[in-house]
Amino acid sequence: MAKIGIVGAAGYTGGELLRILVNHPDVQLTCIMSNSQAGKLVSDVHTDLLGSTNARFCADLSPVDVLFLCSGHGESKKFLAVNEIPWHTKIVDLSTDFRDESEGFVYGLAEFQKSKIQSANKIANPGCFATSIELALLPLAQAGLLKADVHVSAVTGSTGAGQALSSTSHFSWRNNNVSIYKAFTHQHLTEIGMVLGAKSPAPKVNFIPYRGNFSRGIMANVYTAYAGTQEEAVELYESYYQDSPFVFVSPKAIDVKQVVNTNKCFLHLEVYDGQLLISSVIDNLIKGASGQAVQNMNLMLGWPETTGLGLKAIGF
Repeated sequence: MAKIGIVGAAGYTGGELLRILVNHPDVQLTCIMSNSQAGKLVSDVHTDLLGSTNARFCADLSPVDVLFLCSGHGESKKFLAVNEIPWHTKIVDLSTDFRDESEGFVYGLAEFQKSKIQSANKIANPGCFATSIELALLPLAQAGLLKADVHVSAVTGSTGAGQALSSTSHFSWRNNNVSIYKAFTHQHLTEIGMVLGAKSPAPKVNFIPYRGNFSRGIMANVYTAYAGTQEEAVELYESYYQDSPFVFVSPKAIDVKQVVNTNKCFLHLEVYDGQLLISSVIDNLIKGASGQAVQNMNLMLGWPETTGLGLKAIGF
């Protein structure tokens, strides 16, 4: 059994990790850290875990085999600067701090560089919007078919903003509302450019993010110039993802609820008048964060990447 530590375990991504890992057959949660909740039962904070664990939050780090960093952006670098982590401890960081692959971290998108993840000791987990958009475009990039600007409209649920309250995360503002934010400047564009540029010259990505009036999930609608047929596009995508157990090409239009509470990404393709539209849906907290982090842990430890991730979609 691998001993697991989670830093920042009281937040949304920390909570999702706990929900997945309490049912993972090969791990033991031994260090569940939260400075704000130290000493409390985990189930007093993540109340849905009542009956699933009697563990308590702690304030101090203890030796573990895998350490997940789930604190806010900028906090992972601070934590690692003041805590000496043994060289053999594997680290998965869910913040933006190392997504440029600095300080020995490897970008953790398995559908992009699985073999590199398998031999890594430190993983930078991708961003949620970045995951949905990269999965929509990687087959085209691999085939050298991203020759024109890419246009993206994507909407995310309120959990994408994290647990800390802000003026745009209150129910009274989000409910029956939708808004644009960080148009053309979203921080995930940097990693998207890095990933697409590794396969072929990176195109310009025009990204318009939306805040949705729902809790979780992302739908990204991505389109770019494409000279092929519908059948050729489907064949290209199915071939690229044939060894990716969480990515599926759907012949029918897709929706967010099909993937919420799973580590899956569903893609739907439509060719129209020289354009390829790729719709991509994921759960921002699972495939876009904690589930992908567990997938990366599985790969680093030499386990099947699906271990512990046979999760059920909510459906309705």
